[in-house]
Amino acid sequence: MEALDYAAAGETGFSFYTPRGDLSGTLTFGQLRERSLDLAQRLVGAGLKKGDRVAMIAESTPDFFVFFYGCQYAGLVPVPLPFPMHLGGKEAYIAQLSRMMQSARAAAAVSSAELVDYLRQASAGLQTPMVGTHADFYRLPESKTPLPRITEDDICYIQYSSGSTRFPHGIAASHKSVTANCSGILNHGVKARHGDRCVSWLPLYHDMGLVGCCLSPTYAQMSTDFIATPDFARRPLIWLKVLSENKGTISFSPTFGYDICLRRAARARSDEFDLSAWRVAGIGAEMVRADILARFAETFEPSGFNSKAFLASYGLAESTLAVTFSEIDTGIEVDAIVKRDYSLTGRARPGQPANDALEVRPFAFCGKILPNHELAIRDNEGNDLADRLIGRVYVRGPSVMNGYFGDPAATKRVLSKTGWLDTGDMGYTVNGNLVITGRGKDLIIYNGRNIWPQDIEWAVEGLEGLRRGDAAAFSVEDQDGAEEVIVVVQCRATDKDTREQLEREIAAQTRLIAGADCKVVLAQPRSLPMTSSGKLSRTAAKANYLAGHYSPQSTSVALRTASSATISAMARD
Repeated sequence: MEALDYAAAGETGFSFYTPRGDLSGTLTFGQLRERSLDLAQRLVGAGLKKGDRVAMIAESTPDFFVFFYGCQYAGLVPVPLPFPMHLGGKEAYIAQLSRMMQSARAAAAVSSAELVDYLRQASAGLQTPMVGTHADFYRLPESKTPLPRITEDDICYIQYSSGSTRFPHGIAASHKSVTANCSGILNHGVKARHGDRCVSWLPLYHDMGLVGCCLSPTYAQMSTDFIATPDFARRPLIWLKVLSENKGTISFSPTFGYDICLRRAARARSDEFDLSAWRVAGIGAEMVRADILARFAETFEPSGFNSKAFLASYGLAESTLAVTFSEIDTGIEVDAIVKRDYSLTGRARPGQPANDALEVRPFAFCGKILPNHELAIRDNEGNDLADRLIGRVYVRGPSVMNGYFGDPAATKRVLSKTGWLDTGDMGYTVNGNLVITGRGKDLIIYNGRNIWPQDIEWAVEGLEGLRRGDAAAFSVEDQDGAEEVIVVVQCRATDKDTREQLEREIAAQTRLIAGADCKVVLAQPRSLPMTSSGKLSRTAAKANYLAGHYSPQSTSVALRTASSATISAMARD
């Protein structure tokens, strides 16, 4: 609240854009504070008590911000919920909302009029006495009830991680942890300057959208332009349009956001955008793909984009958002390591990037830990590892969550008594710089070797006719208890010969990249499950496979079905 009080003294605020990238409305920080305080009095007067949770579907509209900050002033805990995108249909979406609301034990729930029926269906059978639209809550009687006193240790909001669908874990972020993280982002990460302007299409139920592009700009009195996530998905180049027309200086995205713009770049004129003001092009929320970013920089260089604007980072919601940042104005720096060493021994030995791509694996440096925080790489026994030894990534510091809301057992599994958070990610360090190699739970162990699923997925997605996000790799136990590698690929081809050729190429590519035989499963387009933030869920894909959801489309293919001629041709490529 003090951050908004500060921001309200200036003339900056939030702007909102249409699906075509035109300005649809503004909300200054002063207006936001005034409306939020008015709402806070109405919420308290309606009988909501300090600490009560208020679920809210997180649309990129002024109403969301008024309710988020209104809850802050009223001592209530906002619980941002996803909107219906990438969530597998109406029934699945309602079920997810219900699980999250039940987990948070929400006392109230609010959304736009367009989505309130979803909320009402999701709350059926739950003890959520107040469910309505923004307008319904604005019509609550005015009240002069004193607002409660808020401390730094109180919960600021509850964040559900993007993969928390079946068994939700709500991350309880305190005012202290949020303030610490926003300070690190602004002062250490992006090195905020007077006149900076942020542009965001990221969903506000995701930590990078909420903390990185809403709360942090408020702390800095920085104007931010919002594009609704579904609008970006349909017309990705409106992101660049708004950046260009408003001289945006800071904007973050997962790698796939830059990739989507690349796919549409052929539709844009070279002089259509002016991206010369974009000084921080942040990357986070998923593995950094240096190859895609290099193509983005090359494609949009005529528009004034500078490749040194790229800023790699690493973070997770359990640490509010940011954990590490690379240095600004340096671009993406890559550590190419010998693939055999890191798969067999867990040692990240440097290789030569110019060597055969089958022998080395490029990883992007994600930078150094935020000030006043600690980073450690540990083995399975909890021992600290030296530089270039791959292990589990741990972090400790003021940004780390209090715990999972209402779930002490889950909290105990990841948070030690001394404050160390097990992130669940794997990686290594080089002179304090962090490199992430993947999620520990996704690691494939095949004949005693470690295989990172993204190595297989990225290689397969490079085949003709396939797109980024078309492949999911994981392992299952076969009848003998040995690990079997499964590669599920979304296939658009219907011709039998084309499909069989694709199966052979996928099997051959997997063998070349990972040295593993695999079972190839051709699935229908759009059948791979995504998290609420639009990332592939390998866990859900594996569950779907084991449940037989892909069986009508599946074909088992091992390396032996691929001809030596095909393998030789791929090796040459």
